[in-house]
Amino acid sequence: MDKIKLEILGMSYSQSQSGAYALILGEAGGKRRLPIIIGGFEAQAIAIELEKMKPARPLTHDLLKSLAVAFHIKVTEVIINKFFEGVFYAQLVCNDGKQVIEIDSRTSDAVAIAIRFNCPIFTYENIMSAAGVVVDDDKKEEDDNEWQDSEKKEQNPWELLSVDELEKQIQMAIENEEYEKASKIRDEIKRRGKSR
Repeated sequence: MDKIKLEILGMSYSQSQSGAYALILGEAGGKRRLPIIIGGFEAQAIAIELEKMKPARPLTHDLLKSLAVAFHIKVTEVIINKFFEGVFYAQLVCNDGKQVIEIDSRTSDAVAIAIRFNCPIFTYENIMSAAGVVVDDDKKEEDDNEWQDSEKKEQNPWELLSVDELEKQIQMAIENEEYEKASKIRDEIKRRGKSR
């Protein structure tokens, strides 16, 4: 069965489940998207690694990576291999240099680990056909503009701070393990860099 490579396109609050997030994976070079509902902890673990933040203490996924590396185990790929009754299932493909082992995993944990090991994420055509959505380019641009407009409407608590002050705020947020706050401050710094 041919595998389809996926890329992480982003995350947003879930419209359907309170306290959950939608992780959006996209077909590499294609228009299909695979939206996956994940919990807040897993969303935080994915966001922290994508943003290259260093938490004061290692998170569970960081601990797992350290353990695997200590025993010379590499995660070479993640495969979202099953979709049943609205739930995605995944496998970690691991290699210790002697054998390849496939380990079952929740999809959100598998993605968090894939990011840490910098390994590719795949799925199969039957899963993409069953659960994927096709994004129209015009609709995507309209959604992006709508998201930017709603962001502008929300009050920005950091707009009056300098970049140096924002960097200090990020450090304090990380030390206090307020990773979502740190991510939002990092977004503000990036926004300022683009508007220059």
